[in-house]
Amino acid sequence: MHDLQLIQADYHNPQHAADIRRLLNNYACDPMGGGQALPLHVLDNLVPTLATLPHAFSVLCYQSDNAIALATCFESFSTFYCRPILNIHDFMVEKPYRGQGISQQLLGCIEDIACSKNCCKITLEVLSNNTAAKVAYRNFGFEDYALDPASGHALFWQKVL
Repeated sequence: MHDLQLIQADYHNPQHAADIRRLLNNYACDPMGGGQALPLHVLDNLVPTLATLPHAFSVLCYQSDNAIALATCFESFSTFYCRPILNIHDFMVEKPYRGQGISQQLLGCIEDIACSKNCCKITLEVLSNNTAAKVAYRNFGFEDYALDPASGHALFWQKVL
């Protein structure tokens, strides 16, 4: 895909905001995103709220002016390395464009940004049955996280409030 354009979104740009809303809602509707459209309140407030968060950014991937992929990332901090961590919170490629290497280009763009911020690592979560995503992430160099293999690998848990 030679006509791809990867850009860090400007949350104040109306086109970028509309593309983020549409892509994230499409992701939420996918079975691997939960299978349900986002509530209108979320769609209306997401981009303005992201714009207020200094450690948030999104990367949009365009093909011929059509937004086809999105990653939303948040900077955190590693106490063990005393350096920033970059977490990929949302990562999606529109269904018709999957399997074309776009995820690898999007991950490469994110890695470049992480390096520019002196991050010690990039983290993400992936559903255990999302085989295609796991292959893409492993191909880019992601792996299970473990301090000591004898202690097991890290698990991502949640408590909904």
